[in-house]
Amino acid sequence: MSKVPIVREFMVTNLVTLRPDMPIREAIDVLLKNRISGAPVVDPSGTLIGMLSEKDCLRVFANAAFHRSDPGDVEDYMTREICSIEPEADLFRAADLFLRHSFRRMPVMENGKLIGQISRRDVLNASRRIVETPPIPKPFTDAKYLTDEVKAALADKPAKES
Repeated sequence: MSKVPIVREFMVTNLVTLRPDMPIREAIDVLLKNRISGAPVVDPSGTLIGMLSEKDCLRVFANAAFHRSDPGDVEDYMTREICSIEPEADLFRAADLFLRHSFRRMPVMENGKLIGQISRRDVLNASRRIVETPPIPKPFTDAKYLTDEVKAALADKPAKES
């Protein structure tokens, strides 16, 4: 049985973070400059209090076009309900959360502290590396988040020959 890959192995630790009191226009500039689609929002003590995504920022466009006023700060647009993941969680757990929710990135929390972030793209890159690295690993039957139903469905599908 192959070792199930975990979040810690593929997460990003060099994070761009935003402040809740940052003008939203400045935050959008940060996202664009860094070519990222979202970022964690932290308070002055570094505690995670929200996430700001491109989708959240689209509301800025709509509000500014309609109200013709100052669009406000990050805290006016950020998502406050945060789904996070632990660094030792396996990538199947991360994939499951991404499949069940519309967000594209998740903060990685350890002992209540933000230590990184994992994105859909990170999970996709990990899956590609796993498949392309010879020898092809044995099935990850020890993954905690593969239900018996999923394992049975996968067992019924024959593997493709190379």
